[in-house]
Amino acid sequence: MKIVIFGLAISSSWGNGHATLWRGLCKNLIRFGHDVVFFERDVSYYAAARDFSELPGGRLELYASWDEIGPKARVDATEADAAIVTSYCPDAREAVRLILDCSDALRVFYDLDTPITLAKLRAGETVPYIGPDGLGDFDLVLSFTGGDVVFQEFRRLVGARRIEALYGHVDPDIHRPTAPQPHYRADLSYLGTYSQDRQQALESLFVASARSRQGLRFLIGGAQYPQDFPWSPNIYFVRHLPPSEHAAFFVSSRLTLNVTRNAMAEMGWCPSGRLFEAAACGAPLVSDTWNGIQDFFQPGKEILLAQGKADVLAALELEDSELRRIAARARERTLEQHSSAKRAQELIDLLETSSSRSAAPVLQEI
Repeated sequence: MKIVIFGLAISSSWGNGHATLWRGLCKNLIRFGHDVVFFERDVSYYAAARDFSELPGGRLELYASWDEIGPKARVDATEADAAIVTSYCPDAREAVRLILDCSDALRVFYDLDTPITLAKLRAGETVPYIGPDGLGDFDLVLSFTGGDVVFQEFRRLVGARRIEALYGHVDPDIHRPTAPQPHYRADLSYLGTYSQDRQQALESLFVASARSRQGLRFLIGGAQYPQDFPWSPNIYFVRHLPPSEHAAFFVSSRLTLNVTRNAMAEMGWCPSGRLFEAAACGAPLVSDTWNGIQDFFQPGKEILLAQGKADVLAALELEDSELRRIAARARERTLEQHSSAKRAQELIDLLETSSSRSAAPVLQEI
């Protein structure tokens, strides 16, 4: 297939989780023999922290404006077998008009920010990457978050006809066990861009634990943390880490924490890419809880769950040997079920199934 993607970012992982996911997906789509073109608007804040400049075996099109890239995008869309528009693509509406007007490609919308999208739609707010006609013209809608409630809401609010989950994943070529680094040493670490929607859980699980165990070392890595974040003397901070540093970050701590945005946790079936990244690196995981987490990791065996500070402190009291056993089981399951190659194959299967449905003749009663 020729697959054309109109997305938020693949060239910079600064302040967004889309880039790492698309790198893993595109790499494996190309490995499987598909032709991939990724269109990304070249904005200053991503350009200043660019850590990926080309798509090996495919094509990355960085552009300054839609007027500039429109003619080239039209050619690619016309030649495509599948055209994918994503959430937070800055030119999503223009891209949708393009593929509706000039292309016979399979039309796909991939929402990597499902809870945010649905919350805005329920509140009657404008969603800049979804036009007034909703998603009814798409052959396939993919959601980063699963569960029946999500599927029902996409049908009800934006007229989605076929919706499927395409969950997060990890590229084990990038995220794998490596040597610990002294500057990332910690008893408990957390990697994630600052989000107000995660702040309450982060304070309950991470900050409160740090304040209760002043003799332990706690480490946060990420971007956009405000000056008034409730630091304590034993919480250390590393500003934005590129994906190449994630493995060293994860394996240098005894335990690493996963925190889910409130809107995602309320819906359930919402594994973040960070969850799989840490597991693939062989880091023991403690996570907040949400419906469906047991479908991805077995609680107590492959992952530790925490509802509050007491659960995190109990996890920190476990022997190193037990944490290593938990980490090994999680890594094994991740490589088997949650790799980028696995998700790329799932995507192709979904595209092929949708394409065959679209090509099926319509039978009319007489």
